[in-house]
Amino acid sequence: MVLLDPLADALSVIKNAEAVGKPSCTLKPASNLIGNVLKVMKDGGYIGEFEFEDDGKAGIYRVNLIGQINKCGAIKPRYSVGAKDFERWEKQFLPAKNFGTLILTTPQGVMSQYEAREKNVGGQLLSFVY
Repeated sequence: MVLLDPLADALSVIKNAEAVGKPSCTLKPASNLIGNVLKVMKDGGYIGEFEFEDDGKAGIYRVNLIGQINKCGAIKPRYSVGAKDFERWEKQFLPAKNFGTLILTTPQGVMSQYEAREKNVGGQLLSFVY
């Protein structure tokens, strides 16, 4: 099995586990990027606790699901977004205004579009969740 985009694979595992009502799921391989995206999702109230487990390879994330995700996915290609351009991308990837979150990577780390707007920084879109 070839992993071309570990973030996209991790988000589809979460989406599928939520769809069938599982209480938790396992994401592998783990990466810092996936961990940072999970942290933003947890802060937004979409997932419960998650923990990193070392398996001697790349590691595993165990994620507790709380049934709050309707859909999530990676955004490809990773578009660059200016601090003033969030509304355009919200219209494209989210179903309604102030419903859901875009997750992006910025020079100040991985954060939601709300936090990026507050800090007035742009970056690259990674994923969406609602």
